[in-house]
Amino acid sequence: MKLEAKVAWVTGAAQGIGRTVALLLAQNGADIAVSDINLEKAEETAKEIEAMGRRAMAIKTDVADARDVERTVETILRRFGQIDILVNNAGIARDRLILRMTEEDWDAVIDVNLKGTFNCTKAVIRYMSKQRSGKIVNIASVVGEMGNIGQANYAASKAGVIGLTKTVAREFAQRGINVNAIAPGYIETAMTDALPEKVKEELKRMIPMERLGKPEDVAQAVLFLVSEASSYITGQVLNVNGGIYM
Repeated sequence: MKLEAKVAWVTGAAQGIGRTVALLLAQNGADIAVSDINLEKAEETAKEIEAMGRRAMAIKTDVADARDVERTVETILRRFGQIDILVNNAGIARDRLILRMTEEDWDAVIDVNLKGTFNCTKAVIRYMSKQRSGKIVNIASVVGEMGNIGQANYAASKAGVIGLTKTVAREFAQRGINVNAIAPGYIETAMTDALPEKVKEELKRMIPMERLGKPEDVAQAVLFLVSEASSYITGQVLNVNGGIYM
């Protein structure tokens, strides 16, 4: 699945799933715009990519801020001259039972996870539409499909990402743009590392494959969806969850 001569913009790429995605796309030939609110770690990811012999740039972006997103797109286009792939990965969680969830908790998660995906998609799809080609992959979540106690804001944001994915896919299919989502299950990231071992073991018992996923599992799914191998796939949600939701 070679991506030579392609430029990919990956949001939330300083660490975790986003970093792994950025590195894998670079390994397959893409040049990468590493975007994150944490510029220092984004620069570390960019340096790793450059060490592979690929072009890379790190840029600080608040995806919830439409003007900042527009600035980011302009900067990427000045540097690389094109954007062929967008991976909307940036996201946050503020978990509380709904009776304890504040309006601030709700707004913060919706703004980053859902509005951020909207902002980045809207900013980049204008360019993709003109070139009549492009691949957009939105990182949703199994929680957006089945819900989860204490995650009303997160589940709502990710369910919204799925609805946004399907709508944009319909609107731009005739422009040669593929828009799909990936819904990861429980993946080994900083978020799950913070869970007590007892909770992790309970999660594993719930998963038919009896293990948490790895960032590489999600990254491989992204690679497929941004490659020519998925040229006739759009508006779909690819579940990468070990079978916890079918």
